[in-house]
Amino acid sequence: RPPFGPPPPLHPVLSAQQFPTYALASSLSNSGGVLRGRLSIAASSSSDAAPELDVAVELYATGAARLRLTFAGEETSERYSPDELVFGAASGLVRNGKKSTISPDGDADALSGLHYAPSDAVPVEGADRAAVAAALSEVGEGSGEWSAYGYGEGHVVVVVPGPFRLHVVRGGAVVATVNAGDTLYFDVDAQAPSAPVNLMEEEEARRRLLMENVEDADPSAEAEEHGGIVGYWEDGLAIYADGTREQKKEDAAEEDPEEDDDEYAGNDDDVLDEEEFERIQAARRKDDPVAEESRRLLDEGATHKKDPSTSVGFDIHFPGSRHLHGLPEHADSFRLQTTCGEHAHHADPYRLYNLDVFEYELDTPMALYGSVPIVYAHSKARGTVGAFAANPTETFVDVYETSHGTGTRWMSEGGLVDVLLFPGPTVADAAAQYAAATGTAPVPPMFALGYHQCRWNYRDERDVNTVHDTFERLDYPYDVLWLDIEHTDGKRYFTWDKGLFPDPVRMQKKLAQDGRKMVTIVDPHIKRDNNYHVHKEATRLGLYIKDKHGKKDFDGWCWPGSSSYLDFTSAHVRDWWAEQFAYDKYIGSTPSLYTWNDMNEPSVFNGPEISMDKDLKNLDGVDHRNWHNIYGMLFHRATSEGLVRRNEGHNERPFVLSRAFFAGSQRYGAIWTGDNTADWTHLKVATPMLLSLNIAGIVFSGADVGGFFGNPDAELMTRWTQAGSYQPFFRGHAHHDSKRREPWTFGDETMVRLRKATMARYALLPYLYTVFHQAATSGMPIMRALWMQYPDDEATFETEDQWLLGSDILVRPVTDPGAHTADVLFPAADPWFDVETMARIDVADGVTTLQRVDAPLDKIPAYQRGGSVVPRRMRLRRSSQLMVRDPYTLHVAPDREGRAGGSLYVDDEHSFDYRAGRRGTATFSFELRDGAADGVLSNVWDGPSNLFEEDGGRDVERVVVMGLFRTPKSCQVEVEGAEQRGLTHVYDSEVGLLTIRKPEVSVMANWEIKIHF
Repeated sequence: RPPFGPPPPLHPVLSAQQFPTYALASSLSNSGGVLRGRLSIAASSSSDAAPELDVAVELYATGAARLRLTFAGEETSERYSPDELVFGAASGLVRNGKKSTISPDGDADALSGLHYAPSDAVPVEGADRAAVAAALSEVGEGSGEWSAYGYGEGHVVVVVPGPFRLHVVRGGAVVATVNAGDTLYFDVDAQAPSAPVNLMEEEEARRRLLMENVEDADPSAEAEEHGGIVGYWEDGLAIYADGTREQKKEDAAEEDPEEDDDEYAGNDDDVLDEEEFERIQAARRKDDPVAEESRRLLDEGATHKKDPSTSVGFDIHFPGSRHLHGLPEHADSFRLQTTCGEHAHHADPYRLYNLDVFEYELDTPMALYGSVPIVYAHSKARGTVGAFAANPTETFVDVYETSHGTGTRWMSEGGLVDVLLFPGPTVADAAAQYAAATGTAPVPPMFALGYHQCRWNYRDERDVNTVHDTFERLDYPYDVLWLDIEHTDGKRYFTWDKGLFPDPVRMQKKLAQDGRKMVTIVDPHIKRDNNYHVHKEATRLGLYIKDKHGKKDFDGWCWPGSSSYLDFTSAHVRDWWAEQFAYDKYIGSTPSLYTWNDMNEPSVFNGPEISMDKDLKNLDGVDHRNWHNIYGMLFHRATSEGLVRRNEGHNERPFVLSRAFFAGSQRYGAIWTGDNTADWTHLKVATPMLLSLNIAGIVFSGADVGGFFGNPDAELMTRWTQAGSYQPFFRGHAHHDSKRREPWTFGDETMVRLRKATMARYALLPYLYTVFHQAATSGMPIMRALWMQYPDDEATFETEDQWLLGSDILVRPVTDPGAHTADVLFPAADPWFDVETMARIDVADGVTTLQRVDAPLDKIPAYQRGGSVVPRRMRLRRSSQLMVRDPYTLHVAPDREGRAGGSLYVDDEHSFDYRAGRRGTATFSFELRDGAADGVLSNVWDGPSNLFEEDGGRDVERVVVMGLFRTPKSCQVEVEGAEQRGLTHVYDSEVGLLTIRKPEVSVMANWEIKIHF
């Protein structure tokens, strides 16, 4: 019996499936921190068709452990493994020794030093072995044979030979177990009895056909009625010659939910048989101008029947934890919900399969635009532990409760069993262990943290100039203006519509002279036009993905119509793509032009689920199914490299926004949550979605402010702008069918509110930039759930409607219409201060409770943590570039002991010079003890003393100390190597606020400011 009990059935269709039982065939070898052995079918197993597997357990000094299973010997060819594409080049995890030729790997090389160094595996004996035995007994592991090895700093890995299990023990407790439910399988052919993923996909394909309700109409007849099909829309529905569109059919499951339940229980009365399936498919192909094989709608079941099964699966159990997080991207709660077992919240597992989802649903585990197969578990007793599956194929993950904690069951269509376990024990430890594997997000250029104004589409140069000039006239800060697909010549990327944008260089220079940038969209589908230079060269060089036979270039449908797709899994294709951003190739581009990558799941309007057929081939002949989830990341990567290469010296930081992503995407730029809707529910769900992205390492992320689809009213736009101003990526965007929604379109009163929220963002940029530097060097999220800062406060574990920006700013957006108050959970460990009034919030010491606060329409509840020093720039400017020499105001919020600390990271805000040492951090410390004669605010600078001497600035113009209820007599400043001098100050006894004016000290010097009482 498995130690935690068998996991519940995945799905009724799989209830009869038998998993093989694996056991070690011999004792493990131990060399250089790697335990090696071979798994074979145990004598008691109900299956005799599973392959023998080589097992390697790699142990690292970080505390991470890696379990990797591959085919034994030469039994069959090695599976596709994307090590060098997913793991950071500096991680030490790339097994085949390859290093990408174009890999801007974030700051892992230059700053963090995060990497995987092997750890010795020391056999555990004597009293230590008894302690491990006690930990195993607590989770129901029997007294049978097992071996244990100590590694890292106090970590232990335990291997149970049969049935094979792997436990990680830390702090005298088991924190994670692989194969706790004995569900490990590794398919090698179509006849293998354990192929649950394939069975499930066949059932899912049938279900999607039912949802289309295609049996009610003959699509060819409908097409003929409207003059034939001339294209496809983003939702996969046809566009007819007369200008009309195919109408979406009623959802059969919504019409009769009981019928849907019956189907899942085995009632196939309404499921199409193969003959009917093919008849409908043939009818749909009849009027299709694209090659027949690219219009096989949802025929994955047939594909699976013809091809060998390659699915793999396993389970991971987290003892003692009821709170799991991760697995983005889903429009769902931050805490992962149960998907099977009694009282499961969801009826289906979480699906990881990058898709272009039109008008996505909420509260569902359905797939969205990106995937990161990582889970974190957290509990007060066991701390934080994580697990990452390095598998880019379609993956399903079940979540279920057991008597000892929470289990997860992973099922992937192909690839290997390659699992990294991150034992923590703290949030910071687990985040660093993961970041060491997949890299960190680099510090972006400062302008990228400002406000971005976007729309599908700004019509022409005149429209661009009008929008820009209105921002200028209203003193409304913004940094970037965006152009969508309509700016191109017929959806040919790297071109301009000369009728609408006759002089793009002049247009960009006009923005640049006012400190603004521009972003244009560049998608991965290339218009099949022999007169289009990009397509012509890509065809000549043979750079496109091929059809299922590996012969012809794949032909699919997207915005340009008939399109082909570059093979970004190939290094030489990525290299070629990067070259297309050179100024002499991308005619009309300038150094102030940056890039937006959309539709890179990849989106294929006439493909299955609006994506590619799984049997298409890359240039190495590998099926699309094996690399689907990393395609978007590799496109993002090549684009990012192109923006670096285009400049002489390769010394300007890129900015690229992508919709699709995978683990490692954080190394290449920003991500947004896709095509949301102007609805209060989408504003509300943005918080858990962004928290999930951040915990998975995708820290530079945001949601379209105002919602992409639909028309927000003034109240919704106000509340969304307030929320967006405290999120990592801050962009307003809208669909072309939506009304114009620039800030001034809602009237003067609303414009003032929106400007106020945006100004608060710009004031906070020095702090936010510092938090990004911390993320680059540590792997910690930018946007954090409360339990990450307060891991022992169980009252914070369920909270997902508010967040911490870094460690010091608490944000609780208003997400309900008509609300003028908000319930805020204030962690009791620290005092809190309103960021506007700077008044201290009265929170009971030791008791974390909800507190109702006022939140009128012009205010977002946001608070500074007691114990922090937050730097701001308070002078109103119209862009971040114009703020670079502005002085700082330091906001000091003491804790209950009168102490506070903080930092300010400084570099030139745009180049890679920081990698050569042109950077520094100012570390602020404040102390004022009860009864002490003096309070002291000190600064220690750790960078070059002459940094940025040539352009001045970086001075402190004001210090604000909150929560100070003692009247100061005088203030003085002493700079290292200079005489002490007096300072003027103002004290407000009503709110306990001390303002020290014009200390005129640089953050790039050591100094002390003393407050005398």
